Amino acid sequence: MTAHSAAMLFLDLMVIIAVARMLGVVARRLGQPAVIGEILGGLLLGPTLYGAATTTALFPTDVRPTLTTVANIGVCVFMFLVGLEADRELLRGQGRIAVTVSLSAIALPFAFGTVLALYLIGNHPTEHRLGFVLFLGTAMSVTAFPVLARILTDKGLIRTPIGGLALACAALDDVLAWSILAVVTALVTSGDDHWQILLALPYGLVMLGVVRPLLARLSRRVVLKGRTANAGVLVALAAGLWLSAEATDRIGLHLIFGAFLFGAVMPREGARALREHALPRVKRICAAVLLPVFFTSAGLKVDLSSMDGGAVGELALILLVAIGGKFAGAYFGARVNGVRPRHSAVLAILINTRGLTELIVLTVGLQIGVLDTRLYSLMVVMALVTTGMAGVLLRFVYPEERARQDVAAHETALTSTPSPVPSKEPSS
Repeated sequence: MTAHSAAMLFLDLMVIIAVARMLGVVARRLGQPAVIGEILGGLLLGPTLYGAATTTALFPTDVRPTLTTVANIGVCVFMFLVGLEADRELLRGQGRIAVTVSLSAIALPFAFGTVLALYLIGNHPTEHRLGFVLFLGTAMSVTAFPVLARILTDKGLIRTPIGGLALACAALDDVLAWSILAVVTALVTSGDDHWQILLALPYGLVMLGVVRPLLARLSRRVVLKGRTANAGVLVALAAGLWLSAEATDRIGLHLIFGAFLFGAVMPREGARALREHALPRVKRICAAVLLPVFFTSAGLKVDLSSMDGGAVGELALILLVAIGGKFAGAYFGARVNGVRPRHSAVLAILINTRGLTELIVLTVGLQIGVLDTRLYSLMVVMALVTTGMAGVLLRFVYPEERARQDVAAHETALTSTPSPVPSKEPSS
């Protein structure tokens, strides 16, 4: 890398971080999670607003590979954190409802998405027709667990029964969606080396039977002084994360799956200690630097400046299928289990949140060649809309006063007979 390229890289990082921070603050003041502003910042730095020439001048072609590498690191760290936060305790007491809602909230949008794919494939030809159909169904089924948790915290719903159920459903949705995406990725990318995907099974067994016990032993030996973690532990975790991501990449899956599984196999006690002492700094770096670079890297591939009537029509269909399929699946899945209508609607709105998770899925689709740039751009808009609408709709469907009533009722019920989700609507 030349001195000029290094200087441009440093300038680009400053611009990316500044734009992400500024729009993140604006989003929070508008009652939205900061990630909405950060994703929007990535889109605004792309060719949509200023054109390809200006974007190329700010982000030269010799700098973009480095930005892509930083973005991939950010995604791997993020997926590791997602796997780390996948807590089975979320299902305690409401496992049956969570499984039912998750399955219906995956199956219905997946089915609608495959039907839509059969229509869209005529305008977006691809060599992987089956992969395209399955991928679009998967993209319609995604829920963003981390963004959902942030929304629930901001709205004061994190400790409500419906908030806990939403988190449990989102966690299961994440696991199911990543599993489906892994199959689709393997189907598309394996080529003539289909045998390599068979290595996924022994890889999973090694992670569970060998790596997990080693991590448990490591967690017991963690030496913590105040709030400063042993540097050797962080180095070991970074090495394990890289090796796991590299393994899935060599197998034929995407590297995000290795990062996610490495976080998921972390022993709960060890994960708790790391979460309290070692990982806050990693999270801050990831949120402040690495993920904004990923948003910009994704935004550089989005160009909405040339949208015509056909593209607007496709976007409308994508939004209809994404929102309608996810809402209907979650709502009816909850109603079948006796969840009252208002809480079923709240759950369906929350489950529609896609955010950063959807953006990662779409980036995988672009990298493996099942999405073209035009459809990728429309799907990114869908991810932004479905995430932003949650906070707006909750103000009408689940006002703060009603949420406070449910919190009070739940805290009272905990002293007698707790119920995960009340089945009767309280009198107004």
